[in-house]
Amino acid sequence: MTTSTAPETAVPGTEAPRHSPALAAATPLDRGTPRSRTANKVILAVGLLWTLVPLVWMLLSSFKSKTDVTAPTPTLFFTPTLDNYVGLFTGANNLTPYLVHSVLAAGFSAILAVVLGALAGYGLAHTRMRGKKHLSFWIISTRMAPIAAVVLPLFMIFRGLGLIDSIPGLILAYLTFDLPFAIWLMSAFFADLPPSLEESALVAGCSRWQAYWHVVLPLTRSGLVTTFVLCLVFAWNDYAFALVFSGPSSQTLPMAASQLVTQTGIDWGQLCAIGVFVVVPMMLAGLAVRRWLVTGLTLGAVTGE
Repeated sequence: MTTSTAPETAVPGTEAPRHSPALAAATPLDRGTPRSRTANKVILAVGLLWTLVPLVWMLLSSFKSKTDVTAPTPTLFFTPTLDNYVGLFTGANNLTPYLVHSVLAAGFSAILAVVLGALAGYGLAHTRMRGKKHLSFWIISTRMAPIAAVVLPLFMIFRGLGLIDSIPGLILAYLTFDLPFAIWLMSAFFADLPPSLEESALVAGCSRWQAYWHVVLPLTRSGLVTTFVLCLVFAWNDYAFALVFSGPSSQTLPMAASQLVTQTGIDWGQLCAIGVFVVVPMMLAGLAVRRWLVTGLTLGAVTGE
């Protein structure tokens, strides 16, 4: 005797969703086998410790007294003091001029790199010519050159122009490395934009410049922010160019840190305090524009209209 089983019918309203919200919201760390997920979390934790522990220790050391910072046994519990920070802005080692020089040199060089890089990148992305890929590679290859290879030629040029020990000289020196990177990065952002958007603006009566200013640039804000932050970080942290081209009237924060290393010893407390001034502004700038920064760094991963 055979029995037949009727096909199960789903009750309306009880169907399982095709795309579970839990699966849709899963991150890469939640995928894979339990062992792989655990390994990923361990690797991430080690990477965070490797990155954060030196920064946290530098921050703590900047609030320690000379006795605590040079103690044979490191201590986490101590009486904090502001003597290191007060010492940076009083006496012979006043940090204010170095801070102003860094802000001027890094800020203006990053702004110029973004402005000129956006114009050149737009032209490179929309120009049809033979050898365009070779030209693009040549532009970025100048960024790959070691600093030691360009220091001597630039020094001879800057000395002839009277740009040694001047803020404009530092700005131009930083541009030699920032500008090729800005052109190459912005050309990739402009190439990712659908051509129909600009064509629609031209059909509507806009000039080429108006289409560029009112349509193209607003759509590449993430690229502009990304380029600006990366160029700013390079110029802010630079030591090699500042060592060669700066002087008493234009020395930057990294140069101030090097002056604390003398033949009589190293003032570790003030050195850590200067490190805080060098690291924290760039970290805050990255956190302030993290949405644009992440979008800009990942925009080129998906292309097509």
